[in-house]
Order: sequence, then C-alpha cells, then structure tokens
Amino acid sequence: MKMEGETVYLKKNLTEWRFSQYPKYILLPIDENHNQNISNTKNVVFSEVTPRPLERNIQLVCVSEDALMNILDMDPDIVNREEFAEFVAGQKLPYGALPVAHRYGGHQYGSWAGQLGDGRAHILGEYVNSQGDRWQIQLKGSGQTPYSRIHDGRAVLRSAIREMIGCEACHFLGIPTTRAAGLVVSDETVIRDMYYNGNPRRERAAVMLRLAPSWFRFGSLEILSKNGEVAVLRQLSDFIIKEYFPDIHLSDENRFIRLFSEIAHRTLDLVAKWQGLGFTHGLLNTDNMSLLGLAIDYGPFGFVDSYDGGFVANCSDGEGKYALGKQPDVVIWNVGQLANALKPLLTSSQQGHMSHILKTLDTYCKNKILETFLMKVGLKEERWGDEQLVEKLLDMMQQTGADFTSTFRQLAELEPSEMVHEGKLEDKWSLKRLSSHPSWGCWLDQYRERLDKEAVDANSLGLFEDERRRRMCSVNPVYVPRNWLLQEAIADAEKDDFQKVRFLLETMRNPYEVQPEAERRGFSAQPPQWAFALKISCST
Repeated sequence: MKMEGETVYLKKNLTEWRFSQYPKYILLPIDENHNQNISNTKNVVFSEVTPRPLERNIQLVCVSEDALMNILDMDPDIVNREEFAEFVAGQKLPYGALPVAHRYGGHQYGSWAGQLGDGRAHILGEYVNSQGDRWQIQLKGSGQTPYSRIHDGRAVLRSAIREMIGCEACHFLGIPTTRAAGLVVSDETVIRDMYYNGNPRRERAAVMLRLAPSWFRFGSLEILSKNGEVAVLRQLSDFIIKEYFPDIHLSDENRFIRLFSEIAHRTLDLVAKWQGLGFTHGLLNTDNMSLLGLAIDYGPFGFVDSYDGGFVANCSDGEGKYALGKQPDVVIWNVGQLANALKPLLTSSQQGHMSHILKTLDTYCKNKILETFLMKVGLKEERWGDEQLVEKLLDMMQQTGADFTSTFRQLAELEPSEMVHEGKLEDKWSLKRLSSHPSWGCWLDQYRERLDKEAVDANSLGLFEDERRRRMCSVNPVYVPRNWLLQEAIADAEKDDFQKVRFLLETMRNPYEVQPEAERRGFSAQPPQWAFALKISCST
C-alpha cells in the first residue's frame, strides 16, 4: 500500500503488470468442467471458462486514463503498445489470470427468470493496487460462456461505447459505479436486431475492459436461495461479509440482518443519486442490482432531457415499468427480493427484524431523495414546506418541457433577483422556458423567501449567496452524456472515427466545470429536435 507522499510506480507494459496471486474468488465453488451449457448446474458460484478473443483488425477505440492510472497503476503510455489492445481483445492475458464466468439468477420485470449468469463476460482475475484496493478485472463481449444460452457472447460497438462513457461519466458525476478502462473493436461481425422488429443487420464486435470491487448482484444470492442451495448461500453470504463489509463480524449471529440492512441502505442512497441527476437505468432487474450499491450493467440507460417523471429510457419497456419516477419503488421491491433470498439463513425472530427494516425503507428513500433535491436548489436543511417547493418546481418543469440538467444548473448561475428579468434569462434557455409557466412568479417568490430564511441563519446575505451558488454548482452538472451526444459519437465510431467518443469521455471527467470546447460543440445547449426521436433498446 502506498504511504502518503510516496510516488507510485506506474507499470509501462504487461510484463511488469500482472494479476494479484490467488484471487479471493477461488475460495468459492467453481465448476471446472468447462461445459458450454450448464442450464441446471447447482452448488457453484463460478464456472471456469476461457475468453474467445477478437482477432480481425483490432482497433483501440478509447481508454479511461483515470481508471488506468488510479485503479490499475498503469502508465497512460501503455495504451500505445500493441499488447494493451491485445489484452482488452482477450488475445493476451497477463500473468496470473484465472478466467471465470459468474452464475446468478434474477427477477426480470417482476417475474423470476431462473438461472442467468455471465453470458458474454469473463472475470479474468483480481488486482490489488497501490492504494491497497482490490479490483476484479472483467472483459465484456469476450465470447460464449456456459451461461450464454442461445447467444453468441459478443457485444457490439454501439452498446460498448454507451457503457464505457456511461459508467465513467457516472463516476465523475458522483454516482457509485463500476468502471471501464478501455474498449476495442474489430472487423469481426455479429448479427443484431437493434429494435427487435425483424430487421437484423451485421455489426462489428467490441470488447470492453470493466472494473469493479465485486460483480456480485442480488441475483447471485437469489439463484442459490431459489434452488435450495443453502450451504453455498451461507458460504457466499459470509464471503461477501468478510471481503466487503468489514464492520460486520462473522461471529455476529445477526450478521445476515446487518448485511441486508447495509445493502438496502446503500442501494437506496444510489437511487437517490440517480433521481437527483435524472439518470434512468432502463433495466432494473435484480440481476442488474449490485450487492455493493453500485450502478452496474449499463444497457438502455438515459439521462432525461425535458423533465418527465414518466421518462422511459428503454424502448423495450413498453409499459414503462422502469420509468424515471418509478425507480425508487422498483428498487425497494428488488430489495424485498434480496430479503427473500436471505430468509433461509434467518431464524423466525430475525425474519421479523428484517420485515421491520423493509417497512422503513420507503420513508428512508423519500427522505434521501428530498435531501438530494434540496441540495440541488441550494438548501442545507429541510424545513416545513420544502417538499412542496421541490414538487412544484418539478411539476412546472414537466408542464413546460424545461430541461432537467440545464434548469438546475442555470438556477445555480443566477441570483434569485435576476430570475424575474427577461434580459437575464435570454441566454438561460431552459430557465426561460420554465419562466413561461403561469406559476413561475409565485414559485420564485416562495423560493426567494425560503433562501432568505437560510441567509438569516448564515448572518450574511452576501456570503450566503456566494455559498449557495457554490454548493449548487457542485451538485448540478453542466454536462451529462445525453443520448444525442452518444449517438453522434457512435455514428462516427462506426466509420472508424473515434475522436468524438474520446472527446465526450474527456469532457465527462469534469462535468461540473464549464469547458470552452464542449460549449462550442453545444454540449450544454438545447438538444437538437432529432434527439427526442432517439430510441434505445436492450440490444443497444
């Protein structure tokens, strides 16, 4: 572990860089039969399987310099070596790799889907970095596994770009998330029906290098519980406690209750972050819910543009079950399925304790979301009437079609007294739209009155106003990876021009700071009209 002030030596090649010896997951049951179809396997957590590398004309699309340096201890120049692209493509695995695919199940759209598992991802090994943090290194799109079912085990370029930029953007926006270090594409093609409408086409295959402290999901425990594999359920739950929840002791007879409570509250903290940034996951199945409270598996996600609580990121979700405004309730339901998975490990009295915890989660989640939105409007402590103040703002935004991200940022950039002057709103396009609402003036009066109360407590109106704007700018980003920005980058990348992908990735390293080139490209401007017709599917 690096001592304070000590310089970290960054590895310059894959001879110097290697996986940590003996990954912790070898302590769990691993199927070593290398079967390519184990739909009814039992009492295993992983299956040993080798990635199938991409071969034809490998190109490095982009990398996350932050992830390379600060997680993997790699010198950024390592990406200029051919071996790095070969590593991401699955052709050259560093010393110490032990590739496995993870077995899990899940509830999908509220129904139990049975065994699922990593159908196109391989955990290669673990790396303990200079900070002493242990990370699991995974390739996604790296070929079939025993859990692939009828699929080919590949990812396509458009979906890999979306996940690469999505998870890195979420990290810098302050959302706990898995990470991505690099992405390659090849001339190998696969057939995909993007919108499941009978119009398949050939697309180029891509592989992404993903990073996480752990890839365990709610479904990791659910599959064991549903199948009656109680001994392995207990073994895995104890493993998770020991490795990821050090404040819980294995000798504690209530350890599984404490584990559940910790996971539940971390998960609700995560969904409060999502709501506060207008992030819609798009596919909130229990197999896409991390046991560490991380955003995981970026498929048909989206950041809402014109605010709408009914915004659905995934066009495959015809009933809008996973809409933006429904996410808190869906996540609480998913947490309930996690509780069910742990029940075989609990006594009857402990199950009663768990039921009590479940009853408190709705209130906890609502309070966290309100706290998040109060920070977004520059208020530190909740007072009577604050919930109605926030609800009215969101209601006006929805009725006027005001942009979610830009409205809050523009509120941060003006003093309340300036918001009543049309001239001041001229270059604040989203606030200008919001100000067309007939209740705008009334809401603004209430907002100014509420700010004045907090300013009195601060003993100085001038100092408070500076602090308010600073606080608001720190939680209201200038930029998010909007679907239209991603689509423009993908369109160029499919022609082997990766400049827009790399620029968008770089811009999202500082989403709370105004960046001249991003402004010139319109990243914080009103989205183009065609952006509202974009459709994102599970295939995407």
